[in-house]
Amino acid sequence: MNARILDGEIIETRLDGVRAYDGVLTRRVFAFLLDYLIVALLTIPFAILIAIFGILTLGLGWMLFGILVPAVALVYVWNTLGGRNQATVGMRMMGIRLERPDGSRVDGMLAVVHSVLFWGLNVVLTPLILLATLFTDRKRTVHDLLLGTVVTRSDR
Repeated sequence: MNARILDGEIIETRLDGVRAYDGVLTRRVFAFLLDYLIVALLTIPFAILIAIFGILTLGLGWMLFGILVPAVALVYVWNTLGGRNQATVGMRMMGIRLERPDGSRVDGMLAVVHSVLFWGLNVVLTPLILLATLFTDRKRTVHDLLLGTVVTRSDR
């Protein structure tokens, strides 16, 4: 952990306390639902642009529909989760954020890898992989463990 000893006293960081993880699982589920509602709404204007582009290119532009949702989702994650607040809009509404235990910032690339690992592990290992959160120490998912990240309450 991040606990240090200073003059014989154990100094702990905010991430070492139990309160930082209280209710994170429920908040994480609702944040996920909110974020993908936002991604769906953000996809609509880009779908209209691709439809118009497809008409102008006699149907060739419509092939972009295959990457539309993943591209919008990855740009959204890069800008929000990898941004200053280290949280997507849904995560901010639920009062949680993604952090590294050592205190360093989460950048855009780590945020995208975090999201891609989430979807990749769910495809390969089924959503039952999320049951690991019930048994890990800080309610961490498998992709959190692989990347060395943790989701905490931002209000504590």
